[in-house]
Amino acid sequence: MDLIPIITAARGDAPVDLLLVNAKIVNVFSGRVIDGSIAIKDGTIVGFGGYDAAKTMDLEGCYVAPGFIDSHVHIESSMTCVSEFARTVAPCGTTTVVADPHEIANVLGAAGIDYMLRSAEGQPMNCLFALPSCVPATDMETAGARLNAGDLAPFFAHPRIVALAEMMNYPGVIFTDADVMAKLALARSHHRTMDGHAPGLSGRRLFAYAAAGIASDHECTSADEALEKLELGMHIMVREGTCARNLDALFPVINEDTWHRMMWCTDDRHPHDLLAEGHVDAVIRKAVAKGLDPLTAIRMGTINPADYFGIKDAGAIAPGRKANLVVFSDLADIRAEKVFYLGRPVAENGSLMPGLQRPAPIAVPPSMRLDPGGLDFSIPAKGRRMRVIRAIADQVITRCEIMDVTEKGGFAVSDVPRDVIKMCVVDRYTGQAHTGRGFVTGLGLKRGALASSVAHDSHNIIVAGATDVDMQAAVTAVVAMGGGLVAVDDGKVLASLPLPVAGLMSDQPVETVLQQMDGMIAAAKDLGAGLSDPFMTLGFLALPVIPDLKLTDKGLVDVTRFEVVSLFI
Repeated sequence: MDLIPIITAARGDAPVDLLLVNAKIVNVFSGRVIDGSIAIKDGTIVGFGGYDAAKTMDLEGCYVAPGFIDSHVHIESSMTCVSEFARTVAPCGTTTVVADPHEIANVLGAAGIDYMLRSAEGQPMNCLFALPSCVPATDMETAGARLNAGDLAPFFAHPRIVALAEMMNYPGVIFTDADVMAKLALARSHHRTMDGHAPGLSGRRLFAYAAAGIASDHECTSADEALEKLELGMHIMVREGTCARNLDALFPVINEDTWHRMMWCTDDRHPHDLLAEGHVDAVIRKAVAKGLDPLTAIRMGTINPADYFGIKDAGAIAPGRKANLVVFSDLADIRAEKVFYLGRPVAENGSLMPGLQRPAPIAVPPSMRLDPGGLDFSIPAKGRRMRVIRAIADQVITRCEIMDVTEKGGFAVSDVPRDVIKMCVVDRYTGQAHTGRGFVTGLGLKRGALASSVAHDSHNIIVAGATDVDMQAAVTAVVAMGGGLVAVDDGKVLASLPLPVAGLMSDQPVETVLQQMDGMIAAAKDLGAGLSDPFMTLGFLALPVIPDLKLTDKGLVDVTRFEVVSLFI
């Protein structure tokens, strides 16, 4: 950035490009709202008050806040490519995200990170990234890639890299795993923030985790957990995603002594929630509706994440900061009416400005190496009792339940009346089709099967169904699409959502993805699924870093013990 024109304009010795007048300016440093004008030169705020300007825009007494920042998000979970994600969230007032591309990195490795970095160019918002720290998340699953410290090192020089992403391998930190230590040392040497991921971690194990320099956590599900981590100096990212919504539980912790170390994140949001509810703006509205001071809610979505990540040119309306701004009329119900990015209007009244160029799509290699023809989902009954995963609505955590086995012909089978449904995870990378087998309760399926190539974090194919025949048909359909979501009944595909980009993202407009997703959820509910988004829940049942019990292609994982355990007891 050439500072001379900016400094010259700030002095008033040259005209600014744009002067926003008659504004109520939200000052996140003082917590005040100040009537005035904002002067912008070369996409940067240079001052306040009267300036000669090439263009003047009257905001007619509206509030102006810094553009919102999502402190932790997986763009892949929107099931849209980067361009469509930006097109969706920018009109909500989001002008910066810190995205963790570990979903696509688990599929494609360094090529996946490179794809996301290149896709971020030319967007109507600033896509920053935290480098995936756990690819794979554990050795208890098969991933498409393995990234060590040496693989990550070249990326730290990229200007979009601001952190080391969530360190899910907290046992590796606590017990000083060599690879984990090398990644933490690498981040320290590049002066990058190190994000955390430690659900339920407490006491001395948490002390060890924090002592390593892990600075945040977005997995808190209770006020006590958040407070313990805050009192150790960690920052808390309050998550409101599609599957995991933690604001209600953590709201009692937000007060005048703690808010400055807390921030908002969405983590994983499906298209339906992005379009129906919004993005960071939706979290802010919910917090304000619960009684949080609006200015505090705004500060938690702007200056707090900017300070945490060391983003010096965003998060505030001040000289030298980028003119990333959100304009709205009602402080009690904040809804973006105008959005500016780098001093240019990019959205108005919920829609992107016409004429904005969409960057050309970037090709990715195929990632499906599986012949579904020889799959075997049968489970020989080897006991009368078994471990069953209990899915929990609106949470990514699960519970382990001990239940009686339903046996038929010497095999353990689904028991629909008891809502005990067979679930399998099939390795899609090696060509060996390694398959983990188990059971889940809480999905509510009465018949048919659901399958998806979105199965955090390694994104093998996860399938749950009432019969093996429908499970086979569902996996076959996912492979044929090159990845995606399907619902099957009586061997026939009822609905599908193709995700050809690494089996994670669509190349279609977000409206098309939403329409297809609505069809998927309707089909799942017709099969009996009772959750608001069965596919988001299903995708997290394979994540072996969040308690209590999960399933990978290598079998059932007791996350509290961090080991593979037997199905039967």
